[in-house]
Amino acid sequence: MHGERVLFLDGEALVIDKPAGLPVDPPRDGSLSLENHLESLKFGFQRWPKAVHRLDRDTSGCLLLSRNPKAHARLQQAFEQGLVSKRYVALLDGVVEGTSGLIEMALGKVSTAETGWRMVEDPDGKKSRTKWRVLEIKDGRSLVEFLPETGRTHQIRVHAASGLGAPVVGDGVYGEADGLGMMLHAQRLIVPRPGKPDVLAEAPLPERFAKAGFADETTPAADVAPAADAVVAPDSTDG
Repeated sequence: MHGERVLFLDGEALVIDKPAGLPVDPPRDGSLSLENHLESLKFGFQRWPKAVHRLDRDTSGCLLLSRNPKAHARLQQAFEQGLVSKRYVALLDGVVEGTSGLIEMALGKVSTAETGWRMVEDPDGKKSRTKWRVLEIKDGRSLVEFLPETGRTHQIRVHAASGLGAPVVGDGVYGEADGLGMMLHAQRLIVPRPGKPDVLAEAPLPERFAKAGFADETTPAADVAPAADAVVAPDSTDG
């Protein structure tokens, strides 16, 4: 990670543009994760910053970290109370019917020896809600904005595949793997803080979207997980 990966920094919070392929938690196989970069994210503090929420390994974009325990508790509470605003952009494999809407679905976890675990629609599961809007349609694919109102595991991925009938391009669990990787990006994050300015961060669409023929007005970011020694400058897993 390099300087352009830091989207927000103050005494309480840090937001980075997490690259696709970098897991937030250390994998069981011992491969690289965010933990390998925390030393370079201290910025003069004694403690390592701590992730307040999660993004899936192959989801890129805005990831919030706290810089001290008190801040962590306050920021985490904002997520738990549903006060955080998140915007995702995804490229879907198919032409979506309609132009916008709201997906409501109860989600539960299932697991099999053959396919591993995944989230599915389950009447006894946890409620989930996502607003969506089509941004562009081209070559049989849809670029869609997702505004999740809850933060369930794999929420957007399941809502795309089961709610809209068009899985995220490159999603090997709910669709088919793709050479460009999974096309899901956490583009914007807003976290309110009483008595302080909001934590506000926006991450440009990665270059894998441009390679797929879709880009926005922002400059594409590099799309490769960094080496462990690279220097980085200044249950909420809906991705």
